[in-house]
Amino acid sequence: MGLIGGMARTAVVAGTATAVSNRVSRRQAGRWAAQDQQQYEHEQYQQQQYAQQQQQYQQPPPPPPPAAAPVDSGTDDMIEQLQKLGQLRDSGVLTDAEFEAQKAKLLAG
Repeated sequence: MGLIGGMARTAVVAGTATAVSNRVSRRQAGRWAAQDQQQYEHEQYQQQQYAQQQQQYQQPPPPPPPAAAPVDSGTDDMIEQLQKLGQLRDSGVLTDAEFEAQKAKLLAG
């Protein structure tokens, strides 16, 4: 094999090595891209889960149960008026008939 044959053989070996190297590089790059994509998707999923958890915790608490209804001030006024009528009757200012009439009028509203 002469000088040209040796050079041709070297060229073939070098070309094959370059082709193999390029193929390995492309395959490795594809694997890395796939891993990057999987990692990106996983991170996106985790972010979505975190956002859902935050929404769950940030929802306003349910309204408090209604408190017992306060005593109506109109009822308090009526009781006070009935007590005053009773005192007026007891002191003799009102007769029993007048007391009953005022009482009925007050209760009727």
